[in-house]
Order: sequence, then C-alpha cells, then structure tokens
Amino acid sequence: MKKVLLTGTMAIMGIVLLTSCGENEKKSAGVNEFNYIADRFEDISVLRYRLPGFEQLTLAEKEFIYYLSEAALCGRDIFWDQNFRYNLVIRKTIEAVTGTYSGDRESDEFKAFITYAKRVFFANGIHHHYSNDKFVPGFSPEYFASIVQYSDHSLLPLKEGQTPDDLLAFLTPVLFDPDIFAKKVDQSDGVDMIASSANNFYEGVTQKEVEEYYASLIDPADTRPVSWGLNSKIVKSEGKITEVLYRSGGLYGPAIDSIIYWLEKAKEVALSDTQERELELLIDYYRTGDLKTWDDYNVLWAGNTGLTVDYINGFIETYGDPLGMKATWESVVDYKDIEASKRTAVITANAQWFEDNSPVNPAYRKDKVTGVAASVINVAMLGGDCYPASPLGINLPNSNWIRTEAGSKSVTLANITDAKDIVARGSGFLQEFAWDEAEIERAVRFGSLADALHTDMHECIGHASGKLAPGTDPNALKNYASPLEEMRADLFALYYMMDPKMRELDLMESDDAAKAEYDNYIRNGFMTQLARISPGKDIEQAHMRCRSAIAHWVYERGLEENVIETIRRDEKTFVKINNYDKLRSLFGEMLKEVQRIKSEGDFEAGRNMIEKYGVKIDQALHNEILERYARLDLAPYSGFVNPRLVPVSDAQGKIIDVMVEYCDDYLEQMMEYGKRYSFLN
Repeated sequence: MKKVLLTGTMAIMGIVLLTSCGENEKKSAGVNEFNYIADRFEDISVLRYRLPGFEQLTLAEKEFIYYLSEAALCGRDIFWDQNFRYNLVIRKTIEAVTGTYSGDRESDEFKAFITYAKRVFFANGIHHHYSNDKFVPGFSPEYFASIVQYSDHSLLPLKEGQTPDDLLAFLTPVLFDPDIFAKKVDQSDGVDMIASSANNFYEGVTQKEVEEYYASLIDPADTRPVSWGLNSKIVKSEGKITEVLYRSGGLYGPAIDSIIYWLEKAKEVALSDTQERELELLIDYYRTGDLKTWDDYNVLWAGNTGLTVDYINGFIETYGDPLGMKATWESVVDYKDIEASKRTAVITANAQWFEDNSPVNPAYRKDKVTGVAASVINVAMLGGDCYPASPLGINLPNSNWIRTEAGSKSVTLANITDAKDIVARGSGFLQEFAWDEAEIERAVRFGSLADALHTDMHECIGHASGKLAPGTDPNALKNYASPLEEMRADLFALYYMMDPKMRELDLMESDDAAKAEYDNYIRNGFMTQLARISPGKDIEQAHMRCRSAIAHWVYERGLEENVIETIRRDEKTFVKINNYDKLRSLFGEMLKEVQRIKSEGDFEAGRNMIEKYGVKIDQALHNEILERYARLDLAPYSGFVNPRLVPVSDAQGKIIDVMVEYCDDYLEQMMEYGKRYSFLN
C-alpha cells in the first residue's frame, strides 16, 4: 500500500462537477484540473477519487449503482457501533459542537477540537483505524465542557431525563482517561483479548468463555461449516451466554432496514436474473440473520462473473475481532475497467499452473483451482469498514469451503490506486529511503506496474491457493489467522514475481519490475511502515505484522549469504538486496511453511512466527524512521471522500440519468452523512 502523498493537481478531460458537498460549481467542458487532495491533518491525508468512464455506462447500470451506493452509506452507524459501544454518542456530540458551537471558532483550542473531530470521523470512532490506540484529545476536559455547553443542546444525544452536565460527566473519562478503553483490538500475547479490547462484539464474557461457546457449536466433521459468529454480538446476562443477531428487528435493525430498502430497489433493476436472485438472498439474510442463507448468497455471488457492475455488502472481514470471528460491516460498489482487466484475466487463466508449481507441500495444494474470477474495477462508492480508508484489492468470499467449491472473486481497485499513485509522485520518499539511484530508477520506471501485479497476484491467486488438511479447524489459528493469511497471499505473489512465467505471459518485460517490488516490500516491511506506529508501541495491525514478519524472516534466513544487508550511510539506515534470486527462494521456503501452518492449524508455530518476526520493533531504528519521515512532511495514512451520485428524474419521477459530484470538503461530507445516514441511537 502506498504511503507517500503529494499535494497537487492533475489535468483530466471531460466535464467535472466540483462541489463542497452542498453547492454545485459546474466547470466548463474541456481540460479541467482535478485536485486529488481534499484535506490533510495529523497523520492523515484525505483524497478524492475519480469515476473514469462513468458517463459512458448505460442508464440501467448507473441506476443500479445509485441504489447500491445508497445501501452502502446506510450501514455507517453499524460500523461505528461495532468499533466501540459509545462511539455513536461521541460522534453525535461532536457533530452538535462542530455544527452549532457559538463561541470563538478561530481559537487554537477550537482548531484542536476540529482536528480531533476529523480524526474520529476518519477512524469511525475514538480509536486509530490502524494502530487501534485511543486518540488523545489536544484540548482539556474543561474546554470540551465549555464548547458542549455553548452548542445546540437539542442536537446532543441526551437520554430521557439526561442533562448536558450528565452527558459530560459520562463522556469525560471515556475521552480523556488514557487507561479506560485504551485499545480497540488488543492482541498482546498472554492477555485476555476479549476483556482488554474495547470493540463492541462482546459484553460480559471472557476469551475462554467465548472459545468454549463456539467450540460447543462447531462440528469438526462438517465439510460446509457456516461462519459461526460472523453476524452477532455475544452477551452474558445472568450467567447465560447468548448470541444477539444483526438483523431486521434485531440488533442494528433500523440501519439494516434502510439497507434492505435500497437493496430492494436495486433488485428491481438488477442487470441479470442471477444478480436479482443474489439480492433476494442477501435481503433474506438481513431479515433473518441466517448464516446458511449468507453461504447460499456467497455461493451464487462468487459464481456470478463477467459483470460490468458488482458490489460487496455485508458483515465480512474479521480483522476487528481479536479472535477473528466477528465481522465488521462494509460495502463497495464498483464497475469494471475493461481494458485493465485483461491483465487479471491472464493471471486467472493460469491459476492452475501457479498452484501446481507452488513450492508448498503437494498435499496442501488445490487439485483444482475453482472459479477464480479477477477484475480491475473502479469504485463508485465506499461504505462501512471500507470508508474512508479503502483497501487496494479484495478477494472474497472468505469461507474456505465456498472458495474450494464455488470459487472466489478478486478485484484490484484501479481508481483508488491511481489517486494514491498520482499524489505520491515527487514526494522525496524514494530519495530519502532507497539505497541508490538504481533502486530509485527501478521504482520510478516499474513501480506502478510492479505494485499492480503484486496486488493482482495477492488477491487473484494468493488468497485462492492452498487447502486445509482433512479435519483442520478453520478457526484453529485464532488471533494469528489474519496476519498469516495475508502472509500466505503476499508470499505467493512475491515468489512468482520473478518467475519466467511472468515474462512468458507478457505480464512484465523483464525482472526489473519484480526487483522493484522486492525493493519496495523489504524496505517497507523492515523500515518505512514504522512511520505509522507511535513511539514505543508494538506492531498490532494484521497487514503490518505480515510485512514485518516476512521481511525479518527472510533477512535472518539470508544472513549467512548476505542476501539482504542493513547499511549505515550519513547516519541513516538503509536496506539493500544483494541477491534477488536467493531472496525469491527464501520467499518460497517461507510460503511452504506458512501454508503448512495454515493447512494443519498449527497454532503454536503460527504464534511463534508472528510474535518473533512480526510484532516487536527496534526502537532506535523506529525513532530514526519517524524523524526522517517527519522531515518529508508526509502523511503515512490516506483515505477518501466519496463522490456524490445525484439522480436526475423526469416529470414522472423516473430516473433518466445519474450525475457525479466530486466533493472538496471532507468535514462537510462527514457532517452530511451524520444527517442523512444516522439510523441508530
């Protein structure tokens, strides 16, 4: 994932609507400047993404995208509440102050409050979206009390009989005490990960109780197990443990009903009979919370390929749960980039060759790689756990048996990646952290292609590869499952980047593209991703643990032959790859072991690999990287504001077109979403 950003503009052709999410300013036809930077604060840069070719879509496709996009925005409250039980109260208080505070809005204290508000909006709660640490407000509790008092009290989230003073008494320790709800997800070795995590998937239970509860439900002989726990909260009351389902009429019911409303409208204009049936099953799942229906939906969705317009909608990824069982709500609406998808078509057409020639134990290879469908897409709307921070690639469904029997879909998000790449140019990042001019030249010439190929192979064939040994519990790796799965997919891609097959398939013209990716990956995993971590902290996030573990494992294994070396120059640390071929073989060795761990459910081996290589940080190196990064004035994290899709109707109310408005104002979009898509208390 790119982390370097550059303020600037790019000329694009066509008509662009530039708005502040409230007022339209229609630019004249011809060449217009598109400013990709919407905002910058703390360690965050907020970007805009374009919708290339949207105007060429058919009316039916545009209308379908519009309805799905509304559904994507209706689940926002769900994700906020899943992150932390008091997030919605906090957000609505922040919205009331941001919108109505009548005091001095130019003071340093109020500016600090606005920065805090932006951070909370970006993270969908009071914990950092990547580190999981609770934010420290840059203002005092007394100042917070004063600005709440001088805001519109009718907009505060007051319960019956509650006063603003009561609200402040409750919120003050939650926001300001660093020891209360300190981490959203705590996967520290040896702790009770349920009791120490602030997320809202569990209430009144311990890790041991949760593990015992699900162990009583899982049948090891079931070859098609449902994804237990995916769409529920575990609650212990009066000594009894129960699951409270996310569904219409249940937990998150009002928001889910709004999602259903727009999915129903999308179903009416679905682009195929299969897509219509998909949406029927998804709606039924939201109404019942039945995980078997969710599986039926995913089987149908995974097999419905060759689409021009597609979507993701549901409780899907489990990174936010330390046990890797509970899923956060997310949505992406997209349309296919036909030309760029030719590249992924070549990769997926050869998926069986890649699987058959993998360095892993043949017993853990798939005999038949089923239904790997890959596309390059343009995002039309991001929602839930994909907004504002967006993935660059996605591979779904996650269920192992569905992937084996029905296949999977892999997508690379072209317009999201393009926006990040464009703002990264000329940042000075490579000049600061790359070892020499040859490394910089490779990155400039081949970096974009190499990054795209790595993402394609990670998603298309990495996640789709391998199989579990008979009888292996798919949940056996517990809190280490996510980083190990990301390692498996990354290693698969890295191993094949330098394979002659890549040139044979005309995916790259020389090994220089692979070398550029190896340079970038080792540099990032060993050094530069540390810019995302606060001083003194361990690595917590699954993808970062993955990259660190890979970089440090191959470094250690290659010490004797000096495959990778660390060098000091001008009082700065650099990593230099001396033997790319040997590095590739080390990637293969590590892939073999990671696949074995996954296939056998070897928890102790997985734990040891992650804890030894993926968690701890050299504090001296960390401080150095933070200082060097700070001098570049770069934001290590980036996310996006969504465009607004505006339906155009005729006199009878029938949609005759859908227009795109690009929003300039990040904070205003957050405030708008708070007004339009707030369904939960």
